[in-house]
Amino acid sequence: MFYWLTAFSDGGDIFNLFRYQTVRAGGAFLTALIFGFVFGRPLIDLLRRKQKKGQPIRDDGPQSHFAKAGTPTMGGLLILSALMVSTLLWARWDNPYVWIVLLVTLAFGLIGFADDYAKVTKQNTKGVSGRVRFTAGLVIAALASFAAAAFHPAELTYQLAFPFFKDALLNLWWFFIPFGMVVIVGAANAVNLTDGLDGLAIMPVMIAAGTFGVIAYVVGNSNWTEYLGVHFVPGTGELLIFCAALFGGGMGFLWYNAPPAAVFMGDTGSLALGGALGAIAVCTKHEIVLAIVGGLFVVEALSVIIQVVYYKRTGKRVFLMAPIHHHFEKKGWAEPQIVIRFWIISLILALVGLATLKVR
Repeated sequence: MFYWLTAFSDGGDIFNLFRYQTVRAGGAFLTALIFGFVFGRPLIDLLRRKQKKGQPIRDDGPQSHFAKAGTPTMGGLLILSALMVSTLLWARWDNPYVWIVLLVTLAFGLIGFADDYAKVTKQNTKGVSGRVRFTAGLVIAALASFAAAAFHPAELTYQLAFPFFKDALLNLWWFFIPFGMVVIVGAANAVNLTDGLDGLAIMPVMIAAGTFGVIAYVVGNSNWTEYLGVHFVPGTGELLIFCAALFGGGMGFLWYNAPPAAVFMGDTGSLALGGALGAIAVCTKHEIVLAIVGGLFVVEALSVIIQVVYYKRTGKRVFLMAPIHHHFEKKGWAEPQIVIRFWIISLILALVGLATLKVR
Protein backbone atom coordinates (compact mmCIF):
# COMPACT_ATOMS: atom_id res chain seq x y z
CA MET A 1 0.00 0.00 0.00
CA PHE A 2 2.81 2.41 0.85
CA TYR A 3 4.09 2.01 -2.69
CA TRP A 4 1.22 4.14 -3.95
CA LEU A 5 2.60 7.09 -1.98
CA THR A 6 5.24 7.36 -4.71
CA ALA A 7 2.51 9.02 -6.78
CA PHE A 8 3.03 12.10 -4.59
CA SER A 9 6.80 12.06 -5.04
CA ASP A 10 8.73 14.58 -7.09
CA GLY A 11 11.77 12.30 -7.02
CA GLY A 12 13.61 13.96 -4.17
CA ASP A 13 11.47 13.38 -1.09
CA ILE A 14 10.80 10.59 1.37
CA PHE A 15 7.94 9.18 -0.71
CA ASN A 16 10.44 8.27 -3.41
CA LEU A 17 12.02 5.72 -1.04
CA PHE A 18 8.93 3.54 -1.34
CA ARG A 19 9.88 2.78 -4.94
CA TYR A 20 12.72 0.58 -3.70
CA GLN A 21 11.96 -3.03 -2.84
CA THR A 22 14.77 -3.15 -0.30
CA VAL A 23 13.33 -0.21 1.63
CA ARG A 24 9.86 -1.72 1.63
CA ALA A 25 11.29 -5.09 2.64
CA GLY A 26 12.89 -3.45 5.67
CA GLY A 27 9.57 -1.83 6.52
CA ALA A 28 7.77 -5.16 6.14
CA PHE A 29 10.24 -6.89 8.44
CA LEU A 30 9.93 -4.27 11.17
CA THR A 31 6.14 -4.10 10.87
CA ALA A 32 5.74 -7.87 11.22
CA LEU A 33 8.26 -8.03 14.07
CA ILE A 34 6.55 -5.27 16.06
CA PHE A 35 3.15 -6.82 15.33
CA GLY A 36 4.37 -10.10 16.83
CA PHE A 37 5.72 -8.44 19.96
CA VAL A 38 2.59 -6.31 20.50
CA PHE A 39 -0.08 -8.94 19.84
CA GLY A 40 1.78 -12.10 20.86
CA ARG A 41 0.94 -12.14 24.56
CA PRO A 42 -2.73 -11.11 24.15
CA LEU A 43 -3.21 -13.83 21.52
CA ILE A 44 -1.57 -16.47 23.70
CA ASP A 45 -3.77 -15.51 26.63
CA LEU A 46 -6.85 -15.70 24.39
CA LEU A 47 -5.86 -19.12 23.04
CA ARG A 48 -5.22 -20.42 26.55
CA ARG A 49 -8.66 -19.28 27.73
CA LYS A 50 -10.44 -20.75 24.71
CA GLN A 51 -8.53 -24.03 24.52
CA LYS A 52 -8.25 -24.75 28.26
CA LYS A 53 -6.38 -28.09 27.90
CA GLY A 54 -4.28 -26.88 24.97
CA GLN A 55 -2.85 -29.14 22.30
CA PRO A 56 -3.24 -32.88 22.99
CA ILE A 57 0.05 -34.77 23.40
CA ARG A 58 0.75 -38.05 21.58
CA ASP A 59 0.61 -41.06 23.89
CA ASP A 60 3.47 -42.75 22.03
CA GLY A 61 5.71 -39.67 22.03
CA PRO A 62 8.82 -39.01 24.13
CA GLN A 63 8.07 -38.88 27.86
CA SER A 64 9.49 -35.35 28.13
CA HIS A 65 6.62 -34.05 25.97
CA PHE A 66 4.00 -34.79 28.64
CA ALA A 67 5.36 -31.81 30.58
CA LYS A 68 4.09 -29.63 27.72
CA ALA A 69 0.46 -30.59 28.30
CA GLY A 70 -1.77 -27.53 28.47
CA THR A 71 0.32 -25.43 26.09
CA PRO A 72 -2.01 -23.67 23.64
CA THR A 73 -1.70 -24.29 19.91
CA MET A 74 -2.72 -22.29 16.79
CA GLY A 75 0.15 -19.87 17.43
CA GLY A 76 0.52 -19.77 13.67
CA LEU A 77 -2.29 -17.22 13.75
CA LEU A 78 0.24 -14.71 15.11
CA ILE A 79 2.65 -15.33 12.25
CA LEU A 80 -0.05 -15.26 9.59
CA SER A 81 -1.63 -12.07 10.95
CA ALA A 82 1.73 -10.29 11.08
CA LEU A 83 2.61 -11.62 7.63
CA MET A 84 -0.65 -10.62 5.98
CA VAL A 85 -0.83 -7.13 7.51
CA SER A 86 2.80 -6.36 6.79
CA THR A 87 2.72 -7.67 3.21
CA LEU A 88 -0.46 -5.76 2.37
CA LEU A 89 1.04 -2.57 3.78
CA TRP A 90 4.39 -2.74 2.03
CA ALA A 91 4.02 -4.85 -1.15
CA ARG A 92 2.60 -3.72 -4.47
CA TRP A 93 -0.98 -4.81 -4.88
CA ASP A 94 -0.69 -5.04 -8.67
CA ASN A 95 1.89 -7.85 -8.49
CA PRO A 96 0.34 -11.26 -9.29
CA TYR A 97 3.06 -13.29 -7.60
CA VAL A 98 2.42 -11.58 -4.27
CA TRP A 99 -1.26 -12.52 -4.46
CA ILE A 100 -0.50 -16.11 -5.49
CA VAL A 101 1.78 -16.66 -2.51
CA LEU A 102 -0.48 -14.77 -0.09
CA LEU A 103 -3.55 -16.78 -1.09
CA VAL A 104 -1.68 -20.10 -0.93
CA THR A 105 -0.45 -19.18 2.55
CA LEU A 106 -3.92 -18.21 3.73
CA ALA A 107 -5.57 -21.29 2.19
CA PHE A 108 -3.13 -23.74 3.77
CA GLY A 109 -3.46 -21.80 7.01
CA LEU A 110 -7.22 -22.42 6.92
CA ILE A 111 -6.65 -26.15 6.41
CA GLY A 112 -4.27 -26.16 9.36
CA PHE A 113 -6.69 -24.13 11.48
CA ALA A 114 -9.47 -26.65 10.83
CA ASP A 115 -7.14 -29.48 11.81
CA ASP A 116 -5.97 -27.73 15.01
CA TYR A 117 -9.55 -26.84 15.92
CA ALA A 118 -10.63 -30.47 15.56
CA LYS A 119 -7.72 -31.66 17.70
CA VAL A 120 -8.39 -29.14 20.47
CA THR A 121 -12.16 -29.58 20.60
CA LYS A 122 -12.02 -33.38 20.46
CA GLN A 123 -8.84 -33.57 22.57
CA ASN A 124 -7.16 -36.13 20.34
CA THR A 125 -4.23 -35.98 17.95
CA LYS A 126 -6.12 -37.10 14.83
CA GLY A 127 -7.83 -33.87 13.77
CA VAL A 128 -9.15 -33.58 10.22
CA SER A 129 -8.84 -36.65 7.99
CA GLY A 130 -5.48 -36.81 6.27
CA ARG A 131 -7.21 -37.55 2.98
CA VAL A 132 -9.31 -34.38 3.26
CA ARG A 133 -6.29 -32.24 4.10
CA PHE A 134 -4.23 -33.76 1.30
CA THR A 135 -6.98 -33.34 -1.30
CA ALA A 136 -7.64 -29.73 -0.31
CA GLY A 137 -3.91 -29.04 -0.49
CA LEU A 138 -3.67 -30.53 -3.98
CA VAL A 139 -6.51 -28.35 -5.25
CA ILE A 140 -4.90 -25.19 -3.84
CA ALA A 141 -1.49 -26.15 -5.21
CA ALA A 142 -2.94 -26.92 -8.66
CA LEU A 143 -4.57 -23.49 -8.88
CA ALA A 144 -1.40 -21.77 -7.66
CA SER A 145 0.84 -23.66 -10.12
CA PHE A 146 -1.47 -22.85 -13.01
CA ALA A 147 -1.57 -19.17 -12.03
CA ALA A 148 2.21 -18.97 -11.65
CA ALA A 149 2.73 -20.57 -15.06
CA ALA A 150 0.27 -18.10 -16.60
CA PHE A 151 2.36 -15.15 -15.42
CA HIS A 152 5.80 -16.61 -16.19
CA PRO A 153 7.50 -15.21 -19.30
CA ALA A 154 6.77 -17.24 -22.44
CA GLU A 155 10.25 -18.73 -22.65
CA LEU A 156 9.94 -20.13 -19.09
CA THR A 157 6.32 -21.27 -19.11
CA TYR A 158 6.06 -24.94 -18.04
CA GLN A 159 9.86 -25.15 -17.94
CA LEU A 160 11.92 -26.69 -15.15
CA ALA A 161 15.15 -24.81 -14.44
CA PHE A 162 18.27 -26.44 -13.04
CA PRO A 163 20.48 -24.63 -10.50
CA PHE A 164 23.86 -26.00 -11.56
CA PHE A 165 23.20 -26.12 -15.31
CA LYS A 166 21.80 -22.66 -15.81
CA ASP A 167 21.28 -22.80 -19.55
CA ALA A 168 19.39 -26.07 -19.29
CA LEU A 169 15.59 -26.10 -19.28
CA LEU A 170 13.31 -29.10 -19.28
CA ASN A 171 9.90 -28.55 -20.85
CA LEU A 172 7.39 -30.32 -18.64
CA TRP A 173 4.41 -29.17 -20.72
CA TRP A 174 1.24 -29.60 -18.68
CA PHE A 175 3.11 -31.89 -16.30
CA PHE A 176 4.45 -28.68 -14.77
CA ILE A 177 1.13 -28.33 -12.93
CA PRO A 178 1.38 -31.72 -11.15
CA PHE A 179 5.05 -30.98 -10.51
CA GLY A 180 4.16 -27.66 -8.89
CA MET A 181 1.51 -29.44 -6.84
CA VAL A 182 4.11 -31.87 -5.50
CA VAL A 183 6.45 -28.99 -4.61
CA ILE A 184 3.82 -26.95 -2.75
CA VAL A 185 2.01 -29.79 -0.99
CA GLY A 186 5.30 -31.53 -0.25
CA ALA A 187 6.77 -28.39 1.31
CA ALA A 188 3.63 -27.80 3.39
CA ASN A 189 3.62 -31.32 4.81
CA ALA A 190 7.38 -31.45 5.30
CA VAL A 191 7.34 -28.32 7.46
CA ASN A 192 4.33 -29.75 9.30
CA LEU A 193 6.30 -32.91 10.15
CA THR A 194 9.27 -30.84 11.30
CA ASP A 195 7.18 -28.89 13.79
CA GLY A 196 7.63 -31.26 16.73
CA LEU A 197 9.96 -29.46 19.15
CA ASP A 198 9.95 -25.95 20.61
CA GLY A 199 11.45 -23.60 18.03
CA LEU A 200 12.47 -26.42 15.69
CA ALA A 201 10.39 -25.50 12.63
CA ILE A 202 10.18 -21.71 12.77
CA MET A 203 13.89 -20.90 12.53
CA PRO A 204 14.54 -23.12 9.47
CA VAL A 205 11.43 -21.57 7.88
CA MET A 206 12.83 -18.10 8.58
CA ILE A 207 16.22 -19.09 7.14
CA ALA A 208 14.56 -20.51 4.02
CA ALA A 209 12.39 -17.39 3.69
CA GLY A 210 15.43 -15.14 3.96
CA THR A 211 17.23 -17.20 1.34
CA PHE A 212 14.30 -17.13 -1.06
CA GLY A 213 13.90 -13.42 -0.44
CA VAL A 214 17.37 -12.97 -1.90
CA ILE A 215 16.61 -15.37 -4.74
CA ALA A 216 13.34 -13.60 -5.56
CA TYR A 217 15.07 -10.23 -5.60
CA VAL A 218 17.83 -11.53 -7.88
CA VAL A 219 15.63 -13.34 -10.42
CA GLY A 220 13.31 -10.34 -10.58
CA ASN A 221 16.14 -7.96 -11.47
CA SER A 222 17.48 -8.14 -15.03
CA ASN A 223 20.86 -6.70 -14.05
CA TRP A 224 21.45 -9.40 -11.47
CA THR A 225 20.18 -12.23 -13.65
CA GLU A 226 22.47 -11.18 -16.49
CA TYR A 227 25.46 -10.98 -14.16
CA LEU A 228 24.76 -14.29 -12.40
CA GLY A 229 23.47 -16.16 -15.43
CA VAL A 230 20.11 -17.13 -13.97
CA HIS A 231 16.70 -16.92 -15.60
CA PHE A 232 14.90 -13.58 -15.41
CA VAL A 233 11.34 -13.77 -14.02
CA PRO A 234 9.92 -10.23 -14.07
CA GLY A 235 7.90 -9.26 -11.03
CA THR A 236 9.22 -11.86 -8.60
CA GLY A 237 11.42 -9.29 -6.88
CA GLU A 238 8.31 -8.11 -5.04
CA LEU A 239 8.30 -11.43 -3.16
CA LEU A 240 11.26 -10.06 -1.21
CA ILE A 241 8.71 -8.01 0.76
CA PHE A 242 6.67 -11.13 1.56
CA CYS A 243 9.79 -13.03 2.66
CA ALA A 244 10.92 -10.13 4.86
CA ALA A 245 7.49 -10.02 6.48
CA LEU A 246 7.63 -13.78 7.05
CA PHE A 247 11.06 -13.42 8.64
CA GLY A 248 9.87 -10.64 10.94
CA GLY A 249 6.65 -12.43 11.86
CA GLY A 250 8.61 -15.61 12.51
CA MET A 251 11.02 -13.79 14.79
CA GLY A 252 8.13 -12.29 16.75
CA PHE A 253 6.63 -15.76 17.13
CA LEU A 254 9.97 -17.32 18.13
CA TRP A 255 10.07 -14.94 21.10
CA TYR A 256 7.14 -16.93 22.54
CA ASN A 257 7.97 -20.30 20.98
CA ALA A 258 11.53 -20.55 22.32
CA PRO A 259 11.97 -23.38 24.85
CA PRO A 260 9.93 -23.76 26.94
CA ALA A 261 7.27 -22.70 24.43
CA ALA A 262 4.39 -20.52 25.62
CA VAL A 263 2.49 -21.45 22.45
CA PHE A 264 2.79 -23.99 19.64
CA MET A 265 2.66 -23.05 15.98
CA GLY A 266 0.23 -25.84 15.21
CA ASP A 267 -0.82 -26.95 11.76
CA THR A 268 -2.22 -23.44 11.30
CA GLY A 269 1.32 -22.16 11.01
CA SER A 270 3.32 -25.11 9.73
CA LEU A 271 1.08 -25.96 6.75
CA ALA A 272 0.75 -22.27 5.81
CA LEU A 273 4.46 -21.51 5.99
CA GLY A 274 5.46 -24.66 4.15
CA GLY A 275 2.91 -23.92 1.44
CA ALA A 276 4.27 -20.38 1.18
CA LEU A 277 7.83 -21.62 0.64
CA GLY A 278 6.65 -24.05 -2.03
CA ALA A 279 4.66 -21.35 -3.82
CA ILE A 280 7.63 -18.96 -3.78
CA ALA A 281 9.86 -21.68 -5.26
CA VAL A 282 7.37 -22.30 -8.08
CA CYS A 283 6.96 -18.59 -8.80
CA THR A 284 10.72 -17.96 -8.94
CA LYS A 285 11.49 -21.12 -10.96
CA HIS A 286 13.72 -22.41 -8.15
CA GLU A 287 11.85 -25.56 -7.20
CA ILE A 288 14.98 -27.73 -7.08
CA VAL A 289 16.81 -25.15 -4.96
CA LEU A 290 14.00 -25.41 -2.40
CA ALA A 291 14.94 -29.06 -1.92
CA ILE A 292 18.46 -27.86 -1.05
CA VAL A 293 17.56 -24.87 1.12
CA GLY A 294 14.77 -26.84 2.80
CA GLY A 295 16.89 -29.98 3.01
CA LEU A 296 16.08 -30.33 6.71
CA PHE A 297 12.37 -30.53 5.89
CA VAL A 298 13.11 -33.09 3.17
CA VAL A 299 15.02 -35.30 5.60
CA GLU A 300 12.24 -35.05 8.19
CA ALA A 301 9.64 -36.09 5.61
CA LEU A 302 11.82 -38.88 4.22
CA SER A 303 12.39 -40.28 7.71
CA VAL A 304 8.64 -40.73 8.11
CA ILE A 305 8.23 -42.29 4.65
CA ILE A 306 11.15 -44.68 5.21
CA GLN A 307 9.86 -45.63 8.67
CA VAL A 308 6.33 -46.38 7.45
CA VAL A 309 7.36 -48.30 4.32
CA TYR A 310 10.03 -50.37 6.08
CA TYR A 311 7.73 -51.18 9.01
CA LYS A 312 4.93 -52.34 6.71
CA ARG A 313 7.33 -54.60 4.82
CA THR A 314 9.35 -56.04 7.69
CA GLY A 315 7.55 -55.20 10.95
CA LYS A 316 10.75 -53.49 12.11
CA ARG A 317 11.73 -49.83 12.49
CA VAL A 318 14.68 -48.00 10.96
CA PHE A 319 14.48 -45.16 13.48
CA LEU A 320 13.63 -45.31 17.16
CA MET A 321 10.82 -42.90 16.31
CA ALA A 322 9.90 -40.74 13.34
CA PRO A 323 10.17 -37.94 12.34
CA ILE A 324 13.90 -38.06 12.82
CA HIS A 325 14.10 -35.37 15.53
CA HIS A 326 12.23 -37.79 17.81
CA HIS A 327 14.82 -40.45 16.98
CA PHE A 328 17.50 -38.23 18.49
CA GLU A 329 15.28 -37.55 21.51
CA LYS A 330 15.00 -41.29 22.07
CA LYS A 331 18.79 -41.54 21.84
CA GLY A 332 19.07 -39.13 24.75
CA TRP A 333 19.78 -35.81 23.04
CA ALA A 334 18.36 -32.84 24.92
CA GLU A 335 15.64 -30.92 23.09
CA PRO A 336 17.62 -27.61 22.84
CA GLN A 337 20.60 -29.58 21.54
CA ILE A 338 18.53 -31.07 18.70
CA VAL A 339 16.90 -27.75 17.87
CA ILE A 340 20.09 -25.71 17.70
CA ARG A 341 21.97 -28.35 15.70
CA PHE A 342 19.11 -28.52 13.22
CA TRP A 343 19.20 -24.71 12.97
CA ILE A 344 22.90 -24.91 12.11
CA ILE A 345 22.20 -27.50 9.42
CA SER A 346 19.48 -25.27 7.97
CA LEU A 347 21.85 -22.31 7.81
CA ILE A 348 24.52 -24.36 6.03
CA LEU A 349 21.97 -25.60 3.49
CA ALA A 350 20.76 -22.04 2.92
CA LEU A 351 24.31 -20.94 2.10
CA VAL A 352 24.60 -23.83 -0.35
CA GLY A 353 21.32 -22.73 -1.93
CA LEU A 354 22.57 -19.17 -2.31
CA ALA A 355 25.79 -20.48 -3.81
CA THR A 356 23.79 -21.96 -6.70
CA LEU A 357 23.15 -18.40 -7.89
CA LYS A 358 26.84 -17.97 -8.59
CA VAL A 359 27.98 -21.46 -9.59
CA ARG A 360 28.17 -21.75 -13.38
